[in-house]
Amino acid sequence: MSRIGKNPIKLASGITVSVSPANEVTVKGPKGELKRTIDRDIKVEVKEGELVLTRPTEQIRHRALHGLYRALLANMVKGVSEGFSKQLELVGVGYKATHQGQLLDLSLGYSHNIVVEIPKELKVNTVTEKGQNPKIQLEGIDNQLLGQVAAKIRSLRKPEPYKGKGVRYSDEVVRKKAGKSAGK
Repeated sequence: MSRIGKNPIKLASGITVSVSPANEVTVKGPKGELKRTIDRDIKVEVKEGELVLTRPTEQIRHRALHGLYRALLANMVKGVSEGFSKQLELVGVGYKATHQGQLLDLSLGYSHNIVVEIPKELKVNTVTEKGQNPKIQLEGIDNQLLGQVAAKIRSLRKPEPYKGKGVRYSDEVVRKKAGKSAGK
């Protein structure tokens, strides 16, 4: 039974939610507007400043969708009110990151620089301080898009387990392996 789906989503002041007859939910807030079409079996209602989702039956499919859509709508509400951010760190000698508008230029130890185009819905910022690893900060209201772009950047040079070099999330812990033991 979905315990997540039963919890109502509290709507802060300044956030409006509208549901179309085709079950398209639109959430507007101070940071922007997000839309998502949800399954026609799940009913969405706005009651007394809360967003409530109900399912028609106790089928496994309905229970799974109930919790899924409740979590997605909660992320939409949080995104338009507070927003989301992720920070990536480049660990390695000579690794650099610069940005110009929505283009992120990465130098990750390959023979060429990698240029990544960031979607216009996200804001990108790069920070390079002396004695610190270069950092990439991504901000946006869509949690799914933010996570997908951060994962794409990380996949360009994943942290390797021997020295820990690569692109990692700032809160990620990379377990290091022991290298070869020396000969006799």
